[in-house]
Amino acid sequence: MSRDAVVLAKGPFWPVALGRRDGRVSSATEASNELPPAFGDVPLLAKIFASKGLDLKDLVVLSGAHTLGTAHCPSFADRLYNTTSGLIDPSLDSEYADKLRLKCKSVDDRAMLSEMDPGSFKTFDTSYYRHVTKRRGLFRSDAALLFDATTKDYVQRIATGKFDGEFFRDFSESMIKMGDVGVLTGAEGEIRKKCHVLN
Repeated sequence: MSRDAVVLAKGPFWPVALGRRDGRVSSATEASNELPPAFGDVPLLAKIFASKGLDLKDLVVLSGAHTLGTAHCPSFADRLYNTTSGLIDPSLDSEYADKLRLKCKSVDDRAMLSEMDPGSFKTFDTSYYRHVTKRRGLFRSDAALLFDATTKDYVQRIATGKFDGEFFRDFSESMIKMGDVGVLTGAEGEIRKKCHVLN
């Protein structure tokens, strides 16, 4: 499903191995347990990725998936309304923060959605990296990519717009690697009648 969504959004194609089975945990629970936190810095994220057999390059490449979709305020509002200091996160561009505050009225605002890649959130492209270089990444984890030499180099290279093909190849390779994490076969798991619901 992820691959087909990316392809429909004008992104790359990659082969998906067949024969795997679905887990016996609800999709919502799986997602909350498996996704790296939006507030993570590179050392924390690198540790989580390493536990799955993924490296720093996979981290910065797969962060590029933030070119698609939207997010609710609670996943980034602490950058706008720091309850301790009352200040905006200094790693966030102040003009961008002002625009976000117009949409996201409080830390607890669950109604509003913000684009993760403003102006291009329905198209799989490299504009996400351009936003990150301008300190306009929505999450702390996006901003964190500029505080590590390896991830910063990759972000800046792809942000030039001259290496879209390279990013598409890298993304495909990292998605294949991620698809090989925790594969269930044989009698493990189940084959769901409906993908989003346990049998």
